[in-house]
Amino acid sequence: MHGPASPGWLLVALCAATGAYCLLRMRSSVEEQRRAAGGEALMGFGMAAMAVPATVFTPPVWAWPLYAAVFGGAALRALWSARSSPHHLHHLVGAAAMVYMAVVMAASPGEHHHGGAGVPLVTGPLVLYFAGHVLVSGARLVPAAVTAAGTGAVRWGDRPELARACRLSMAIGMVTMLLAL
Repeated sequence: MHGPASPGWLLVALCAATGAYCLLRMRSSVEEQRRAAGGEALMGFGMAAMAVPATVFTPPVWAWPLYAAVFGGAALRALWSARSSPHHLHHLVGAAAMVYMAVVMAASPGEHHHGGAGVPLVTGPLVLYFAGHVLVSGARLVPAAVTAAGTGAVRWGDRPELARACRLSMAIGMVTMLLAL
């Protein structure tokens, strides 16, 4: 991504930690939790890789189409899974946003690309969607911590408040990446 190196590394760390926790969630005994965690792990690690500051590592030309293909596949899977769970619609939007960012980065590696003054037509609605998701997720996170505290010993992969915190951090990361685009 474009922008200063220090915030870029913080975003890499946040997304990689989120992806790692989502891998832990894949060991859950709840099937739906495992399925959602797999897509979220892919998103976390993909965002971490995409957020590495361009001053440190410039991906080869073939990397951006590869990102677009991987997240295009994830978008198709989310679209298919959305038939049974509306939560997968959020995964669909996230994967589509990753495809969009990969396409923009492929078109303009190493330089800011806005296509003129202001916010591009696609970036604006995506920023609004993920900013809204941040606000809604943050509001839902507080009550989850209160209700989960009294439930006894819960495995790390099955803690709903941590899953919500991961989704919140990925949405914050997505807003940051879209604004830096």
